[in-house]
Amino acid sequence: MAVTAIVILRIKNLFTVVMLGGIYSLLSAQMFVNLDAVDVAFTEAAVGAGVSTVLMLGTLALTSREEKSEKKSSRTFWLPLVVVFSTGVALIYGTLDMPDYGDPNAPVHHHVAPRYLLDSEGEVGMPNIVTSVLASYRGFDTLGETTVVFTALVGVLILLATRRRRKDNDAPTLADLEEQEDDA
Repeated sequence: MAVTAIVILRIKNLFTVVMLGGIYSLLSAQMFVNLDAVDVAFTEAAVGAGVSTVLMLGTLALTSREEKSEKKSSRTFWLPLVVVFSTGVALIYGTLDMPDYGDPNAPVHHHVAPRYLLDSEGEVGMPNIVTSVLASYRGFDTLGETTVVFTALVGVLILLATRRRRKDNDAPTLADLEEQEDDA
């Protein structure tokens, strides 16, 4: 995954970047399967590798395949580096008080998981625990993910509609053709 991410950052051909982004999403899905998070892997494969790749390809159909080069100043080089480094430090700091991976004494194993396993059918009314968690307990999270995908789709459709209007406006009208015939 790290090699794919580095190659994505270095390549200027946007079609290749989109394809490698889909590969990165599939690698992420494989990692989630190895971590026994099959529902997350399925979502990553469907949204990350599937829908997102299609939306990006649709956007590329409306734009150029090559990244436009910019004049690089020292500020444009250092500012993103500082932002990424600061974000990384903040994320690492935020994980310092987390329990160790697989720790049986972690709070999730004593409070959340037993409640989902024992009470979800009575509280939600669905016999499938995964469905009850995704549809009810994590309903706002699922709604947010759906909203992001829907917004991306609307953006691509707006770009497609704008391109069609531009093509239609560039075509000569009947009055233009008649005027050309009169001049001839």
